[in-house]
Amino acid sequence: MTSAPTKTRREQILDTAAELFAARGFHGVSVSELGAACGISGPALYKHFPSKDAMLAEMLVSISQELLREGRARVRAAEGTTAAIEALIDWHVDFALRDRALIVVQERDWQSLPREARDQVRTLQRKYVDLWADQLRDRDPSLSTDTARAMAHGVFGLINSTPHNRVLPEEDTRAVLTQMARAALGGLVT
Repeated sequence: MTSAPTKTRREQILDTAAELFAARGFHGVSVSELGAACGISGPALYKHFPSKDAMLAEMLVSISQELLREGRARVRAAEGTTAAIEALIDWHVDFALRDRALIVVQERDWQSLPREARDQVRTLQRKYVDLWADQLRDRDPSLSTDTARAMAHGVFGLINSTPHNRVLPEEDTRAVLTQMARAALGGLVT
């Protein structure tokens, strides 16, 4: 059994920042509080990031890059379109269960994201939506591009509701989300 790779100090700071931002909002967390939560002084954070805004930008750009990179990898590895859609569902559910805080941060603090980072996140997210839409259209060529994109957004909304629902154990939540995402796609996956 392999162990998870050790996170860098920078990644640990971003994880802590995401949790704090999700709990209290970007503007509700001071640099001093963030430093204390990381076990360092607030000013010591500036050894890792030029500003709190840069932390927010890196966390949201990085997760958008990861979603797209891993989504593409799973589509390439799949044997056929149906398997690719299943792989995308599994990947997005994995993300939503693992990175609940980032979903909340993006929902709540989108307007605090510096403009350049916001543009970069939007571009990456459009590519991720199009990755899904391309697979949905390959599976059902009668779908328009706009319809396929709307379907992808609908599935994201369903899966991204995860941070607001902690009623079930994680594996049960995974099963429910997967089943509901398949149903939402109306028979394009089995």
